[in-house]
Amino acid sequence: MLVRSLTFATLLAIVAGPALAADSDDPLGQDLYKARALVVLAPSTADPTLRALNAALEDPATKAAFQERKLVLYSVAGMMGKRDGKDLDQQATMALIRQFKFSARDTVVTQVVLVGKDGEQHRIEHPGTLEPKAIFDAVDQLPAAEKAIVPPTVADLKTDATKAKEAKPGKDGKTAKPAKPAKPLPPPKPLED
Repeated sequence: MLVRSLTFATLLAIVAGPALAADSDDPLGQDLYKARALVVLAPSTADPTLRALNAALEDPATKAAFQERKLVLYSVAGMMGKRDGKDLDQQATMALIRQFKFSARDTVVTQVVLVGKDGEQHRIEHPGTLEPKAIFDAVDQLPAAEKAIVPPTVADLKTDATKAKEAKPGKDGKTAKPAKPAKPLPPPKPLED
């Protein structure tokens, strides 16, 4: 019995492990429909654009405007990623780089991408350092439909199949009666080794 349980657990870990890891790879997934991500890819932490942006965010007025527009700062300097000043693990950092298809050529010049609440990407072109006003202007120019996005609630997460099943009409056009609950199954017989 113990051998069967261990074998099953091992097979489950082998099969389900990569599937679960693939779901957690997307660091921007936690902000989808909730916040806008500002992704800055810089060659190093000494990059003037990244340093100027971090210094600007220390100003309370700029930080308030940043939060008012529901912006979250993701920065990748070299191979170290951060989300709002907190370190990302290496897997999430690499997923962020892959998601934007940054190449070795892109790491020479600082790249800035604004990701809307809907997940749409907008590159922000900047000569030299990036001023917060340019970021705020880019957010303010987003379409009205993107600004109206709100996070889905539990009721919104019902699948279309579930909604269709609940409202499925019967043969005569009336809604179908709910099905009777199934009889409980008898307890399983113990396995013999």
